[in-house]
Amino acid sequence: MGDKRLTPARSDLAAAHLKGVVDAPRYAEGEKFSVRIGRASLRVRPSDDAAQDSELLFGETFTVYDSAQGWAWGQAANDLYVGYLRQDALAKPFKTEARVSALMAPVFAAADLKTPVRDLLPLGAAVPVLARDGDYVDVGPGFVHRQHLAAETQKDFVAIAERFLGVPYVWGGKAAAGLDCSGLIQTALQAVGKAAPRDTDMIEKALGDAVPVSGVCRGDLVFWKGHMGVMLDEKRLLHANAFHMAVAIEPLAEAIARIAKAAGPVTSVKRL
Repeated sequence: MGDKRLTPARSDLAAAHLKGVVDAPRYAEGEKFSVRIGRASLRVRPSDDAAQDSELLFGETFTVYDSAQGWAWGQAANDLYVGYLRQDALAKPFKTEARVSALMAPVFAAADLKTPVRDLLPLGAAVPVLARDGDYVDVGPGFVHRQHLAAETQKDFVAIAERFLGVPYVWGGKAAAGLDCSGLIQTALQAVGKAAPRDTDMIEKALGDAVPVSGVCRGDLVFWKGHMGVMLDEKRLLHANAFHMAVAIEPLAEAIARIAKAAGPVTSVKRL
């Protein structure tokens, strides 16, 4: 059936395009929606107590194959991850024209920084431009300051990743409110226009060319079983990790020695 994380198929239902590939009692055509809140948890089961596999950000597209009891089951267009979102996080599809460049962009009730903040949109969130009012852009649920929207695509994904230094480690997260090791790298790469899978093993398989760990340089991705980080230079590793419970900078040699005790040796180094 392929990777279950990326295959919209359950024991009782599968996406219609999988007919003939996956056996299921019934098949469903998907319906596309847009995420209407800053961050929406993608969960393994339809429950707020279920583990968070990932997050979808404002403006991302989610194809829904089934809905029940306030939950939608489907697949993210961005990285093809499958899971459950709360239905109230979704809206009819809307066109996006700009992206958030701030780590978190407040959504004001009006074009005035003294008005209530209705939401916080993470870096990389895609927004519509419905109107402009002075220094503010109407994005639908409120107004975002133009300084928090990207004027042009950034180029240095390592510099973007480093902006998250000190952000707490959160499993499945991919925003300044908390993120995990692969979420950090995926978010930074997407900010420079480079698509990346969601999980560490997927990124290791899909991106870059292998180089020896003895010759690492800035921008190289270092992988362990279940973990990854990016080199800031020839010696320092930036990674979201559960040891520091934060995005931290650590000498690569120290990280290798420490991580080896729990996850084994470095499995590869990839250069983009």
